[in-house]
Amino acid sequence: MTDLTFAELNLSQPILQGLTDMGFEEPTPVQTQCIPPLLNQKDIVGQAQTGTGKTAAFGIPVVQQTDISVQEVQTIIMCPTRELAIQVTGELIKIGKHIDGLHVVPVYGGQSISRQIKALKRGAHIVVGTPGRTIDHLRRGTMKLDQLQRVVFDEADEMLNMGFRDDMEQILSYADQPVQTIMFSATMSKGIQKIMKRYMNNPQTIAIERKKVTAPNIEQYVVEVRDSVRTEAICRFMDINGFKLALVFCNTKRKTEKVSRELQSRGYSTDFINGDLNQNQRDRVMAKFRSGAIDILVGTDVAARGLDIEDIEVVFNYDIPHDPEYYVHRIGRTGRAGRSGMAITFTTKNKKKQLRSIEKQIKNQLQPLNLPSTAEVQESRITGEMDDLVEVLEKGSLRPFIEQIESFADDRFTTIEVAAALLKKVTAASESPDQSDSTSKSYDDSAMIKMHFNVGKKNNVYPGDLVGAIAGESNVPGNVIGNIDIHPHHSFVDVPGKHVEDVLKFMNSNRVKGKKVRVKVA
Repeated sequence: MTDLTFAELNLSQPILQGLTDMGFEEPTPVQTQCIPPLLNQKDIVGQAQTGTGKTAAFGIPVVQQTDISVQEVQTIIMCPTRELAIQVTGELIKIGKHIDGLHVVPVYGGQSISRQIKALKRGAHIVVGTPGRTIDHLRRGTMKLDQLQRVVFDEADEMLNMGFRDDMEQILSYADQPVQTIMFSATMSKGIQKIMKRYMNNPQTIAIERKKVTAPNIEQYVVEVRDSVRTEAICRFMDINGFKLALVFCNTKRKTEKVSRELQSRGYSTDFINGDLNQNQRDRVMAKFRSGAIDILVGTDVAARGLDIEDIEVVFNYDIPHDPEYYVHRIGRTGRAGRSGMAITFTTKNKKKQLRSIEKQIKNQLQPLNLPSTAEVQESRITGEMDDLVEVLEKGSLRPFIEQIESFADDRFTTIEVAAALLKKVTAASESPDQSDSTSKSYDDSAMIKMHFNVGKKNNVYPGDLVGAIAGESNVPGNVIGNIDIHPHHSFVDVPGKHVEDVLKFMNSNRVKGKKVRVKVA
């Protein structure tokens, strides 16, 4: 039964279109096993963890069976936390994107209850909420259950652990008519079994064994790095490993465009893909990526599903995904067809809980990795150039060039020095400040100097704008610029000491986003 397609599950055309838009290619095991009995109005208990596709497993039947002509609550979905309630609501809206008039309303604590009351009065077919706020609406009479047909408890074991058992039973007791009861839980505790026995009608138990979902040929790392340094971190990892094709995942559409611009300003051939692009635009971007015309594709999770390119060497998680399921889909884009791959996730100290959640679900541990230093990157680039030189030497036909070098070399320069100068020139654009010659009398060439710019977020300035302006006006290589911190009215940019005077000289007479720039050493 696991080889069924969505079409073979007898889903409506609008739902099939919604799933296509979400990038779903085929049902997961929990979906193929749960959707048919749910469509047949059976009570079920699904034993499945986050990351198996369980939200769609109950969300698809819920949306399909909703009668749009009846402007009453037909389904209540209970979640233990507001975050999960928001996430489930978003998934249901996507599934029912092409169903005109479908209303999904989230209700949870921490949001204005008057706003929720207005939304419920306008008509709600599906309510997704936390137990406390849902019962609050039921007691107030702002939510009626005369037309209730089904109740879903998502992560039921978590609700029991959080002390919501009485609330769960109270919600089930509010409806006078029999309702379909659906529970999803990672474990089958005694509390779950008691609710099954008391409130469910001959429930069918569907247990989905969580397999190890990460391929052994994908090396998975986590790097602790500030948000403002993440684009620079991508560049360093790309250069030191010599990656040719990479995917970068962000959690928001706006960030995909921002990161793509920043990478372009550092000399990489990049493009972005997200939900705002129409199909023709998506196809053009993907064609460029497949042909190798772009090195790095920056996208949201929309791009994670259905993306099948065998040569992707590395996946960067610029943001930690909201759900471990997304992490699995993201990193699965590399290490294909027996090839090795690498997945690098950026994090900060306050995201440890999210990382532990991912590690728990994938049954694997992310290995800590340090950000390469500029010296290490420079050494790697020189090594790469030396490898290219070996290829040229092996091909031969160098006599004309040998004669040029011999005629150029004299008492001042040996042929070895001339070769070294040529190698330095080749790698000059990416030269590390702590390996370069001293040219500044005022600042330590080996140090990064923090510079203050009088433009910031209020001027619609992004890191890529500053990098582009500095590189374009001051002849400072974009890839040697360090941390960039943008505040509402000003920004800080780390610049190698050897370039400080040039930045002061050239940038103080220029504009960024139409505003005249004033620069000083912070």
